[in-house]
Amino acid sequence: MKKKHPIEALIEQGEHQQLDFKFEVSDSKKIARTLSAFANTDGGRLLIGVKDNGNISGVRSEEEYYMIEAASKMYTQPEVPFEATRWEINGKTVLEVYIAPSADKPHLAPDKEDKYKAYIRVADENILANEILMLSWEKKRRKDGTLVKISKPVERLFAYLDEHPSINAGQLCRIGHVNYYTARNILSDLLAIDALRYVVVDKRILYERVPGNDKLVL
Repeated sequence: MKKKHPIEALIEQGEHQQLDFKFEVSDSKKIARTLSAFANTDGGRLLIGVKDNGNISGVRSEEEYYMIEAASKMYTQPEVPFEATRWEINGKTVLEVYIAPSADKPHLAPDKEDKYKAYIRVADENILANEILMLSWEKKRRKDGTLVKISKPVERLFAYLDEHPSINAGQLCRIGHVNYYTARNILSDLLAIDALRYVVVDKRILYERVPGNDKLVL
């Protein structure tokens, strides 16, 4: 039996959180949003020269690589590094672009109005990161760490999560009797120390316990 090409094996997975197909690259700013999303989440791969249905069309010129390079160098802040590999499959060239998950997030990219924002990868889509995620990433980079005070609102948050799968900032405001500023800080603190993690449901960012994580014992 003929051994399957590694790119064909990837294509069989279909597009998902860590894999995106592109027929071509015609807009460096748009690709920059995907680079941002991959770097800010779990990393991923772009396969250039592959249609949405998985058919290999091949890249047409070196221009595809230079568009990716422009996206990285000119339109991501801080710059998202990438590794590119050219593969020949049945006489057609596929450009594989690998983006590692970043420790320097948030990486920003221009939206449709050229305003720089951070993106995250959810399934096969790029969505905007919210203020709470941005703050949690900033706190996680701090060399002196993040101190979490076990306050009444924090106790109420975890009591709520004993009965519900997730929570949002508005719900924390209500059950914790705090304003949005305080709720934002509590959630970003808990994300920064990995006591909570974010999930996306219907394009809404929610927060849930990290299974098996006992870093914060009340």
